[in-house]
Amino acid sequence: MADTIAASGDPVPTYPAAEIAAAWQRERPGTPTESIEIVTPIWRLAKLFAEDRNRVLREAGIDAATLDLLSVIRRSGPPYTLSTREIAQRTLVTAGAISQRVARAEREGLAQRKPGATGRRTVLVSLTAEGHALIERSVDAVLGREAALVSDLSAHERDSLIELLEKLLTDVRRRTTYIGS
Repeated sequence: MADTIAASGDPVPTYPAAEIAAAWQRERPGTPTESIEIVTPIWRLAKLFAEDRNRVLREAGIDAATLDLLSVIRRSGPPYTLSTREIAQRTLVTAGAISQRVARAEREGLAQRKPGATGRRTVLVSLTAEGHALIERSVDAVLGREAALVSDLSAHERDSLIELLEKLLTDVRRRTTYIGS
């Protein structure tokens, strides 16, 4: 088997998923192996995409949690302000985690908090000019890199993959109890 090189520089063995499934069938006939050729490449892709994204984020000077926070606010449109509740709903992160992310972004001069008009407990979070500039650079770096990673797929292949992944994601969500989906 040929090895690939991980972002860390270490060799990663590339065992075809079909070979893994066949080995399980040989060793334990009747073992349900139908998923291996789907799930194994997804896990490997997720790891490769995550490692690559983390490298791009380090180079851009931002971490994944801050990217998530600033991206949600930036995508909301002018005036780039959301309540902490809206941020939590759009990121699927707990209110406590959002509070920590916002506090850190505020300390770094990337966001600012102010009380909302609807009640004492409502807190609005806005991008600062520095936060806006950082998210613009970061999004270009991350999405540009990810576009390059999938650029060998034709438009038809991308559309088919999008459709199949959405179907799989919907089915898996329906069959699991994972809260963060």
